Formats: sequence, structure tokens, C-alpha cells
Amino acid sequence: MNPSDCTDFCTLRWVGGVDGHLCLIDQTRLPTEFVEIQCHDAESVWEAIKTLRVRGAPAIGVAAAYGVCLGLQGVAAASPKEFFDKLEDVVAYLASSRPTAVNLFWALERMRQLAVKRGPRRSPAALLAESLAEARVIHEEDRQMCRAIGQHGAALLADGDGVLTHCNAGGLATSDYGTALAVIYAAVESGKRIHVYVDETRPLLQGARLTAWELMRRRIDATLICDNMAAQVMREGRVRAVVTGADRIAANGDAANKIGTYGVALLAAAHGIPFYVAAPTSTFDPAIASGEEIPIEQRDPSEITHGFGRQTAPDGIRVYNPAFDVTPARLIKALICERGVIEPVTKERIAAIVGTDS
Repeated sequence: MNPSDCTDFCTLRWVGGVDGHLCLIDQTRLPTEFVEIQCHDAESVWEAIKTLRVRGAPAIGVAAAYGVCLGLQGVAAASPKEFFDKLEDVVAYLASSRPTAVNLFWALERMRQLAVKRGPRRSPAALLAESLAEARVIHEEDRQMCRAIGQHGAALLADGDGVLTHCNAGGLATSDYGTALAVIYAAVESGKRIHVYVDETRPLLQGARLTAWELMRRRIDATLICDNMAAQVMREGRVRAVVTGADRIAANGDAANKIGTYGVALLAAAHGIPFYVAAPTSTFDPAIASGEEIPIEQRDPSEITHGFGRQTAPDGIRVYNPAFDVTPARLIKALICERGVIEPVTKERIAAIVGTDS
């Protein structure tokens, strides 16, 4: 399947040939408006990643790969030196958009290495064409990854389960139907009855705005809850499993995800509920020994004090607004990737399935 052929909605798609552009769903406008934006240069891709118009670790990586192509369009007829100088500039620039999602850096380095390895034998125009082909491969690999994660994870859910998820790890975060939500979609497609409890996920309400929107489009039974209701829902026996995504997973299995995930994991442990993390191998970072080394993005205080344009806090109040927290491996029942289920979650088990150079 060509990743540009979408049967439901396309989080992102490339339009045209080497002189084409990137089209993205503006996720800041959902769920009330479905708006696509056209990115014609690396600057617009950087802005889309920074402002969360495109978000979710896998989707960020794909967008960045296409962003490299956009940045190189203007030097396709230049000298090799100008081409490679521009390549380094574009890769560094796009890498500065967000610090936590390792897929961003993985995709950018893959694009850079492709050009460097083939550079001596290719003209800048040929390198641009090959760069676009590589970005398309990354895009298609991500789609296949979603399906594989879903198939591996579906076996962990039982017919009739209530499943809680936090933030958005569905099609909007990837190239197809997600990571955490892929597990749910695949379970439903296999005939299992699954009811999803969706944390609203503050401060940007990505669960309420995006996950709920996706689940309704796919006609999956779902109930939206406030973040601070999760403990009560678990206590009432409504939740039998928790499945979330991740933006970076350390060598030991510690996983960074949207702020609030760590709290959900603690609640799951207190109630004897298995907590699963679904993510592709490109989200694993073997260079980081533990979650203590994962850089945590700090976001604008206005997301809390003036959420969605309305002031909800007094002027001058101090704000602490980390975008992510880290769930320690000891709280994670299993990691689900496209290569299988990693259980127990240990450094050795991760290395055996994912490898050390993902």
C-alpha cells in the first residue's frame, strides 16, 4: 500500500514528486474542525512539530523525514558542498523542534546517513530524489509497524475487557492506526468486545480531543473520563488493562509518555491491573541507560493558565508544565513492539528482541 492512499484519514501525506509538499492534519483544531495544512518548507514542518499540529512520536519522525526533503529542494541544482551544508543545517534545525521523542532524531539521522553514504556517487538532484524515496519508506514502515503492534498486542486483551488509555497513541500519532490504539483496534477486529476508558489527558486534552475522536470514528465503545477519575474507575472494576504509547524508552525499559502516565501506572499497580506500553523499535533508545537520562520537554505555562484561550489561573502564578513523565520498568507488565511482546521488561530481554542499535 502506498502511504498516500488513506481509507479513513491521513495524519500526514506527501503530495506530488520531488518538488511536492507535505500535507498534515492540524491536530490543534480537532475535534471541532478537520483542517489540513500544507507545508512547503522545513520551517513550516518545524512549526507544526513545535506547536503540536503534528504530534505522536512515530508521526513526528515521518514528518521530519519529509521535512528534510523540503529543506533540500532549493539546493537540488547547487554544488555538492552546498547540498551537504544545507543537509546538516536542516537536520539540526528540525532536531531543535522538540527534545523528548527519540523518533524525531532517529528519522533525521537516517535521512542524513542515506545522503552521506551515497553522496560521492550521486548528484544533488539524484540525492534529493533518493531522500524522498527514503522518507516514503520510513512512512510505509511506520504503517506496517502499526499493524504488527496491533497483532502482537491484541492477544493480551480478553473479550469483555475494559481498557484505559492515556493521551493519544492512535492513527493521529502515527501513519496508520496507532500503537496503543492499534492493540485495541486489532482486538476488536478479531471479534473481542472491548470498552475503552479515555483519560482526558491535561493540559492539552489530547485524550478528549483526539483519542475520543478516533474511537468514535471507528465505532469503538468508549467512555471519556477526567484524569482524576482513573482510580475510581479502576476501583469499581471497570478497567482490566491499561495500554499507553511512549515517546522514548530507555535501555532498561523505563518509558517516557505524556504527563500523567506515571500516575496511571501507579494506580494500575495498586489495583493489580496490567500496564502495557506499545511503541515501535524506533522509540527505543539503547544509548540511554534509564529514564533518569530522558530529556523532559517543558512547555509554555499558558497551556495551563490560559488553556484554549481562556484564563483559568490568576496573573503571576508560577507554573510547572513538563510535557512528559517517566514510568519505571518495574511498573510495566510488558512492552509491545512490532517484533513481539517483551516480557519481563528487563534490559536483557529488550536487547534480545529490539537489539542495541534500534
